[in-house]
Amino acid sequence: MSTASVSFRPGAVLADLLPASRVRDIALVVGGAALTGIAAQIAVPVPGSPVPVTGQTFAALLVGTAFGARRGFLALALYALLGMAGLPWFANGTSGAGGASFGYVLGMLLAATVVGALARRGADRSVARTAGTMVLGSALIYAVGVPYLALSTGMSLGAAVAAGLTPFLLGDALKAALAMGALPAAWKLAGRRG
Repeated sequence: MSTASVSFRPGAVLADLLPASRVRDIALVVGGAALTGIAAQIAVPVPGSPVPVTGQTFAALLVGTAFGARRGFLALALYALLGMAGLPWFANGTSGAGGASFGYVLGMLLAATVVGALARRGADRSVARTAGTMVLGSALIYAVGVPYLALSTGMSLGAAVAAGLTPFLLGDALKAALAMGALPAAWKLAGRRG
């Protein structure tokens, strides 16, 4: 099958542009988990918050969107399981399920799955749809992460929102802007090559 026919096939995601095989899927899942782990090491502390600004949310949304729901879920599940097992690749080189920010990891698992499903419906092919997809994905991460933060630290929900959501909105807008440019551009490039 030619690249052109794959790139415009309904239900395709960017990863589907690569020749289909089990090896491809395994490499994507392992690579997606590794990318998320590496991006988690880009961490900037936020004064007054146990949660740092990291690149891992961007990586998780990008993996889900580019790989599709199934591979995105598997990549983030591998990331979470290996981190829970002790691999120090959560934010700031931490591991385990007990940290205050582990809820965000669980939220990324959900978000990667949902944005991957949306990408199969073309949600990554225009700037406006990509923006909506990234906003929804970020909202899902916070929907799980902020309540987990409150429960794990004993904060009130209002305090958890102030410490675990509000300081991150500007960074999330910048990450969404990057995705809004990169994903539709990748589809246009794939169309020109086909």
